[in-house]
Amino acid sequence: MKRYLLFMLMVALVSGSIGLAASKPQADAKTAKQDTTQSKQQNVERTGDDVFQANCGRCHRPPMSISQRTTGTIIMHMRARARLSREDEILLLKFMAP
Repeated sequence: MKRYLLFMLMVALVSGSIGLAASKPQADAKTAKQDTTQSKQQNVERTGDDVFQANCGRCHRPPMSISQRTTGTIIMHMRARARLSREDEILLLKFMAP
């Protein structure tokens, strides 16, 4: 009886993992489609000011003058907190410390 239950458990686990593996390509196709849509939306020209207002402006005012070195450090730190992309980081650096 124990062998039968163990066998059925193994069959259920294997069939479940096969089902997950079969559904994975569909999920990847959906993700790829979403990535394409997002990249089309990102083709719109954005400036550092736009990025600042959309992300940083919620909590901060634009600084009047900060050295480039300090600005780079601040942006690298806040990039992780605000989940900014590398492109956004570059635009912000150009905006805040030209």
